[in-house]
Amino acid sequence: MTDAEAAALAAALELDVDDIAICHACLSFVSFAIDSGDDHEIACSITRMAPDLRAEGLAEPVRRSLRRARERGIANVDEGITSVEKNGPLSREARAIVRRLATDLSARAQGDLLRMGFEPWPPRSKLV
Repeated sequence: MTDAEAAALAAALELDVDDIAICHACLSFVSFAIDSGDDHEIACSITRMAPDLRAEGLAEPVRRSLRRARERGIANVDEGITSVEKNGPLSREARAIVRRLATDLSARAQGDLLRMGFEPWPPRSKLV
């Protein structure tokens, strides 16, 4: 599967960044890299964060979404399922999914760090 095909598959999956129990602050590192436009930085941030995101809860929603995509007849989904099962978070498809979710997060947050999962410091409770 090519990068373009993996990106198309990721775009077709029924995944919503706000409905998945993953750390938005962790995902935001990928968002920041995407916003920078530096392809090397984007690739590095995805490589660093994809295993952590998978471990903290992305794996099951991705599996479920891929199964649903198969039922809907989405192109390349069988190859995507095989690749994700074999290569995990470093598969081309998983990397495309992380990139898509990071792009979605960036678009929704519009630069608001709190919406990207960061907490104010000192915590608000200490300010009162």
